[in-house]
Amino acid sequence: MSIKINNIKADICADINEIKELALKKISCKMSDCTDFKIVRRSLDARKKQVSFVYSVVLSLKNEKKVRTDGSNVLRLLEAEDLKYTFGTKKLKNRPVIIGSGPCGLFCALTLARNGYMPLVLERGEDVDSRTKTVNSYFGGGKFNQKSNIQFGEGGAGTFSDGKLTTRINDRHCDSVLRDFVDFGADPSVLINAKPHIGTDILKKVVKNIRMEIIRLGGEFCFSTKVCDFSIKNGKLTAIKTSNGDEISTDVAVLAIGHSARDTYKTLFERGIKMEQKPFSVGARIEHKQSFINEAMYGDFAFHPLLGAADYSLSYRNENRGCYSFCMCPGGTVVAANSEENSVVTNGMSEFRRDGINANSAICVSVSSEDFGSNHPLAGIDFQRNLEQKAFSLGGKNYAAPVQKVTDFLDNKITKAFDGVLPSYPLDTRFVSLDNLFPENISRFLADGLRFFDTKIKGFTQNGACLTAPETRTSAPLRITRNDNGESVTLTGLYPSGEGAGYAGGIMSAAVDGIKTAEKIISTFAPFSM
Repeated sequence: MSIKINNIKADICADINEIKELALKKISCKMSDCTDFKIVRRSLDARKKQVSFVYSVVLSLKNEKKVRTDGSNVLRLLEAEDLKYTFGTKKLKNRPVIIGSGPCGLFCALTLARNGYMPLVLERGEDVDSRTKTVNSYFGGGKFNQKSNIQFGEGGAGTFSDGKLTTRINDRHCDSVLRDFVDFGADPSVLINAKPHIGTDILKKVVKNIRMEIIRLGGEFCFSTKVCDFSIKNGKLTAIKTSNGDEISTDVAVLAIGHSARDTYKTLFERGIKMEQKPFSVGARIEHKQSFINEAMYGDFAFHPLLGAADYSLSYRNENRGCYSFCMCPGGTVVAANSEENSVVTNGMSEFRRDGINANSAICVSVSSEDFGSNHPLAGIDFQRNLEQKAFSLGGKNYAAPVQKVTDFLDNKITKAFDGVLPSYPLDTRFVSLDNLFPENISRFLADGLRFFDTKIKGFTQNGACLTAPETRTSAPLRITRNDNGESVTLTGLYPSGEGAGYAGGIMSAAVDGIKTAEKIISTFAPFSM
């Protein structure tokens, strides 16, 4: 039996032996009593600018009868058992098909492949290496590729982000997902950091390694292959039709399409697949100098080498809606994240080192059917598209993004001059009044939120901060209804999963939902053999 000890506060320069001594002191034991010790979680406490690390550790003792504690922050752990599956007996006529290769699709396929199901993964975009070249070409002024871009391609939208692995879910699969990420190339720090991130530069290598393992285990990938339609007979899925003119017979398909596959949503709706509207958020990317954020969050420790780039999390709400920071990217850049022509969308991206000049974060306002003016399941998509196309027009119809200094936005003016913070958006920018982009109620609530955030981080709305808009792809605008077995309530054999189906929000929760979907399939069907 092992013991877990939480809330061990230590100086940021403390070494592992000092942390070990602090842990043993909590249970009145000595260094000689300990037979095994490891750090399992590390978080940063920067309250009142008194910066320290807070650890959770797991240790084993020669004689646990020596433990003396009041029970606070000390847990006795049972030895973990390897997860064992009970395989179903129903025979698969065809191999399972995974539609999409984002974190949900990849981890679903990996779980199936490890257990003998030989999945076929269909991805509308390119493999990650080709996709990176396509995206870099677009950012350099080349032609936009609607088939392969920031949203579509191997690894999903998260590949061109910060690779954040934070999540609000408390699920037994989270640790295994983190271990897999490390095994496939992520830095081991993701196993212990309370706010782990892989970095887009490392994540590209990780998703490629996961793909190669799936192939080694009998899986297959088809890139540049968009699913165009579904063949249905007597309420059951029988085949998938692709952009290449193929019709792939299958009795099981996992719908891991991500939150931007609007044409697929439309096809599913036309085929009678039950779906419902879901709230999401829209807003703009705010940028500051990273040095300002460091000083605001860390005080005298602002540039300590062990701390790295500081982040923040902010929230404001009234009885009707909320405004919050989202996908904060320390030392990152704002990227062009549109998936359709004649539209502008922003997102944030950081590499592992987070050593860029600017910090950026989405500042978003929640929206719902009252804002869409309709309860139609696809109304949220229309709302997003309208903002994105309006931004394209305001930017001059050349994919330039609308920008405005925060002080100008709050004072309802345009000075057409930056003040120390230059937007990192890779294409051109154009000064506009964001009041002309967003509906008035959303624009005013965004302003209220920014003013409130300035009371939490002094100078947040000053110091040359600028806004680049719009941020519209915070989460899926709808949910595809599924039953307790994970299948669509209206189509047997179709398994809506992950963020695109409305059941996840971010890399970790999407990966976990993909694993759980695979487990549903495993518990129903026997492994597949060609």
